[in-house]
Amino acid sequence: MRSHFNRWRRAVWQALAYRMVFGERDGPRGVRPHTRIAPSTCIQGAQGLRLADHVFIGQFNFLDAQGGLTLHEGVQITNFVSVLTHSSHRSVRLLGRHYVQHPQPLPGYVSAPVEIGAYSFIGPHSLIEPGARLGRGVVVCAYAQVRGEVPDFAIVAGQPARVVGDVRTRDAELLRQHPELAEHYRAWAGELPQGAP
Repeated sequence: MRSHFNRWRRAVWQALAYRMVFGERDGPRGVRPHTRIAPSTCIQGAQGLRLADHVFIGQFNFLDAQGGLTLHEGVQITNFVSVLTHSSHRSVRLLGRHYVQHPQPLPGYVSAPVEIGAYSFIGPHSLIEPGARLGRGVVVCAYAQVRGEVPDFAIVAGQPARVVGDVRTRDAELLRQHPELAEHYRAWAGELPQGAP
């Protein structure tokens, strides 16, 4: 009897906690019918989140939107990713136990919005730091630590992340194999990559 109950409890938990459902609400801006956010993702300061449609946010992510977080159309955030728009670690070190009663602004406190461009992909276990601005079509490799500006179509890797490639190289190959997709690519990218049909 106990094992039947445990199987039932596990099935209910999986259905509630891990099921991806289409359709999210972006506050007063309306419904995003093709956007999916896993229920295990934590969004802190959701009022600061600007969410486009066709966004996918996987399991066990931490999205800090307090300082302003913009996710453009088609952004994919895999699993175990942290996107931060603020950091108090310096302030806490400087102020110690006086951190909670110190008047604003706090010395050393960092707060800056993050923007992730259209159809960018954020690999697992990555960290996007406050103030990062990723262009469109960016690929962030697993375990990358991203800060500052990332140009359109860049592939970035490492800690801190550095540009290691350009997604248009592979995109051109794929478009040669599937020329019927050129119109879809052009719709978000604006142009076809060099070498595409």
